[in-house]
Amino acid sequence: MEKKPHSDHNDNVSSPRDNSETVDAKSDDHHQQQQHEGNEEKHVEQDPPPLDSELSLAQILDEVDRFLETLTNAQKGKSDPPDQVPNSVELLSKMVESMIDAYNACKTKFGRDLEDDVSFLEAVNRISKLSNGIYEFPSSSLNRASSVLQRAMSFLEDELRVLLHEESKPNNSVSDQKSQKPSKQSSFDLKNEHDLCLLPDPIEQNKEEEEFPGFSQEAISNMNKIASAMIFAGYESECCMVYGISRGSAFKGSLNKLGYDYVSIDDVQRMQWESLEGEIALWIKVVKQCSTNFFSGERKLCDSVFSDHPSLSQTLFLDLARPVIIQLLDFAEALVVTKRSAEKLFKFLDTYETLRDLVRVMDDGSYPEELISEASEAKTRLGESAMSIFCDLENSIKSDHGKTPVPSGAVHPLTRYVMNYLKYACEYKETLAQVFQKHLKIDKGGGESDDGSTPKTSPFSVQLMTIMDLLDANLDMKSKLYKDYALCYVFLMNNGRYILQKIKGSTEIHELMGDTWCRKRSSLMRQYHKNYQRETWSKVLQCMNHEGLQASGHGKVSKPVLKERFKNFNAMFDEIHRTQTTWVVSDEQLQSELRVSISAVMIPAYRSFLGRFQQYLAPGRQSEKYIKYQPEDIETLIDELFDGNPTSMARRRA
Repeated sequence: MEKKPHSDHNDNVSSPRDNSETVDAKSDDHHQQQQHEGNEEKHVEQDPPPLDSELSLAQILDEVDRFLETLTNAQKGKSDPPDQVPNSVELLSKMVESMIDAYNACKTKFGRDLEDDVSFLEAVNRISKLSNGIYEFPSSSLNRASSVLQRAMSFLEDELRVLLHEESKPNNSVSDQKSQKPSKQSSFDLKNEHDLCLLPDPIEQNKEEEEFPGFSQEAISNMNKIASAMIFAGYESECCMVYGISRGSAFKGSLNKLGYDYVSIDDVQRMQWESLEGEIALWIKVVKQCSTNFFSGERKLCDSVFSDHPSLSQTLFLDLARPVIIQLLDFAEALVVTKRSAEKLFKFLDTYETLRDLVRVMDDGSYPEELISEASEAKTRLGESAMSIFCDLENSIKSDHGKTPVPSGAVHPLTRYVMNYLKYACEYKETLAQVFQKHLKIDKGGGESDDGSTPKTSPFSVQLMTIMDLLDANLDMKSKLYKDYALCYVFLMNNGRYILQKIKGSTEIHELMGDTWCRKRSSLMRQYHKNYQRETWSKVLQCMNHEGLQASGHGKVSKPVLKERFKNFNAMFDEIHRTQTTWVVSDEQLQSELRVSISAVMIPAYRSFLGRFQQYLAPGRQSEKYIKYQPEDIETLIDELFDGNPTSMARRRA
């Protein structure tokens, strides 16, 4: 700001208030004489008349006010113009300069003494009116007033800058994290079936935070007084420049303390996903801080400092917020055009939810429509990308054409992958429902089955059911890869139970699939169980059938036939035990149910058969040769089924 040189003076002052009491009213010798020509049209003399008494600030201001009122009335044609500029104008200029000298000499400090500040600002107010409203009076007093006004404005500008820089306290809730970027969240890994897609840790919303940006009410009040004085004096642009630069720098510093640095679109495109995950987590934290704390704090500060100028407050706030928002939106836009993959879904959804919340905050009348529209469009593109990634799960299932059966009938990796993926996706079910409702055009038939097995027919729930149907079809196809029909049904039971348990274990996905669907799945499981027993144990039970054991005609038991029955039973049971102990049933409840059901059929039948017919075999070697097992032995061996081969197959857990 250009500062004009001010007049030299020798006023000895201790504080602005001392000068507000009295001022020496003596003038120089060339001001002692007045000349007045009655018939000439001279309205103002070049020099003020002498004042022989000392005037207080209140008296000086009163005289200046009367002079200004006279000028105003003259401009409106209500009275004649004043004949001269009163000496109080010169005295006021001297007084303002004395006050500034006292402030600069640190004899007092602006904002420390309310009475001093009020006196100073009232004096500057009159100087502003004199400088800005009077041009037709070529008086040295008025010229000096303009020079003093420039000096006063320069002083106030410096004070405003000091207040903005020194009074702002660091926000304790924003810890310095430049050296510690958020830890990378684990992604959903297609290659690791046990990986969990951990959701990002939520910001501690309930933590008590020091109000941003941390100015005291006294500092805000002083800034308001300074801004009002500068704007009134016509120094609006200088005031706004100081405020805008200072707050812009402070806001950038707050973002830096969060660890935020601008990442260009090209940088995002070149990043590996592991690095990009960290940047996304940081971006989410920054946007949440901005939307819940920073922006509202800045808006409140603007409104407080420029309370008498709401349009100016709006402009200053937007000048600060707009470039920050645009940078944040650029990152979201860059994320959308990265290569899509399944593991990115959850970070995309986190980003979508964060933008959704930002748009809601922006829709409060403080932001222009074009900026809100830009944020909404970025959110929309993220939603479309997330939906597209989720729908790609269909293609993952359809393209899984593996021709090698899973050893031992265990849960297929595809089943684990799909169900874990759905489980964690459904934790975002409200968001996914919004995205699908807005962007997906359903051209598939129906949605709700006749028996009500689909309780919710939103586009997302329809997509979920489609994926489940595809998975069922794929598993059915894979079950046919087993040559042993019994193992085929064990495979279907293992995968079916895994699916059922995952759905029952997730409230979100269970609500979408519905109880009816779960009951149908349980019924299907029972059918697989029956089919397994039929394929495995029906032939064994035939060995213990009483029919055909008695010779025709005389009713005696045929020992050769009986021996063959025991021999066949032993051979078949040994083979089943040898084979099915290597089979895997990972669900403990299902494993127990299978063993109990087998024992319930086999033990009574074998005990009855043995009790009735072992007497027909001679005790000793003959009996031991054909009666290999007692009922207790059979029960013990059944309890070893479905445990996996301990030497080659580690037991799997879901």
